Amino acid sequence: MKLLGISSRIDHAEYGKGVVTNVTSKHYWVTFIESGLETIDIDSDFEVIEAADGDVDTVSFFDVESSLVEILKKWSDASEVVPIADKYKGGKLILEPADTSLKSYELPIDKFFHKIIMVRDRLRVMEQRINASDLDEQGKIDLQQYITRIYGSLTSFNVLFKSKNQQFVGQRSK
Repeated sequence: MKLLGISSRIDHAEYGKGVVTNVTSKHYWVTFIESGLETIDIDSDFEVIEAADGDVDTVSFFDVESSLVEILKKWSDASEVVPIADKYKGGKLILEPADTSLKSYELPIDKFFHKIIMVRDRLRVMEQRINASDLDEQGKIDLQQYITRIYGSLTSFNVLFKSKNQQFVGQRSK
């Protein structure tokens, strides 16, 4: 079995997608998007997304950090950890149809919250790409105003956020 080099990308059944940041004789140190730094056995079960070759001892921490930043930019939906309000942890969202002969739909609220965070993060990426685009200034302003109105539509979900500074903010009235 060939060892993976530093900056290899993997997908682990328990931890999700991550990047190898260190290799020892028995373990990979992997920084996972969802759970942060974890140590896994070299022979543990995971899928290799992209293997990096080379002598692992010759890669500096700067190289690893640079690679990790580039990979996270490439994935574009990597996000900060945003905690859900304590009162909703472990709760569920129940959708009851008006027709009582139909079955209701239940969804863990944590999963629903994660999807909302993904929407927010993708809107942020879209904003960055608009700002970096070669659109004329008026085109950028028009798109930014549209995104701001989308954020305003999402303020109904602010009750789910533990921290007020991570909530959606729409257009402020003057």
